[in-house]
Amino acid sequence: MTIGISMDTRCLIVIPCLNEEKHIGPLIAKLSPALDELDARIVVADGGSTDKTRDIVRDISAADPRVLLLDNPKRLQSAAINLAIETFGDDYDYFIRIDAHGDYPGDYCQILVREGSATGADSVVVAMRTMGFSAFQKATAVAQNSKLGNGGSKHREGAKGHWADHGHHALMRVAAFRAVGGYDETFSHNEDAELDYRLRKAGYRIWLTDKTAMTYYPRASIPTLFRQYLGYGRGRARNILKHRSMPSIRQMLPLAVVPIFVGAFLAILNWIAVIPVGLWAFACVAYGFWIALGERNPYGPLAAISAMVMHFAWSMGFWMEVLSFRGRRVIPTHRTGSIAP
Repeated sequence: MTIGISMDTRCLIVIPCLNEEKHIGPLIAKLSPALDELDARIVVADGGSTDKTRDIVRDISAADPRVLLLDNPKRLQSAAINLAIETFGDDYDYFIRIDAHGDYPGDYCQILVREGSATGADSVVVAMRTMGFSAFQKATAVAQNSKLGNGGSKHREGAKGHWADHGHHALMRVAAFRAVGGYDETFSHNEDAELDYRLRKAGYRIWLTDKTAMTYYPRASIPTLFRQYLGYGRGRARNILKHRSMPSIRQMLPLAVVPIFVGAFLAILNWIAVIPVGLWAFACVAYGFWIALGERNPYGPLAAISAMVMHFAWSMGFWMEVLSFRGRRVIPTHRTGSIAP
């Protein structure tokens, strides 16, 4: 049975954006049916694009004033959402976070609101399906869609709808977002998981829907993939340090990568020191060939390389953050009075 959308429900669609001239126009066009069905407004929070992104959004806004361009001087995605909610949140029940470099079904926003209404969830999160165009992107997508790259994360692999601790951010009640203070702008990565921690602690509920999903396009080169996962590792460490929590088992395994890699240099004293890093490399390559043979996916072996880059960068970022934490004090609250009640 299809659950309708209440005519009283209003939704703010927020797109954090930076230099997305190739994607922003088609993305807004795909989301435009939601403007009528959800009595919605689209806010493109731009972090200072130097390409044609801002001109494209201005042209669209001139034709449809429900599409707005908002300057985001802090540039971060977390700051973009916070600013949009501060500026426009009073008039809306929900907001939907859209990533400019992703792809979405035409009814994505409508399904999210239906799920929020049907479940009573304070946040509806989605699975993230990864796909690529170049050979390296396709290989990275294979890694990120497998346990080799995601460690069994439900919002990476997809699962039946269920109450969850975390997922890819999609829809959230404005009131719940404001009640916990919005995103922590000291986080350049992992801000979504950090916010989910505070939501759950405050008694709000997160629903991982299986009715829709978004498509993500991974980084197209080793250096950009490395920098991305370096940031992810640092973000996860900041989250753990801030909330005095423990990493999950699937996070603890890649944490060991940099220590065993550094430990391998002790092989000059005893060859046994190289065994752990050798086992890790062998396991990744073997899994890649299993993907190639078992799933008949020719990108399996290259996916092993992508996974090793991801593991190493994530581990390095985590330990860099932990070591730099020495001498610093964790601030328990991230911003004061930034999200208007």
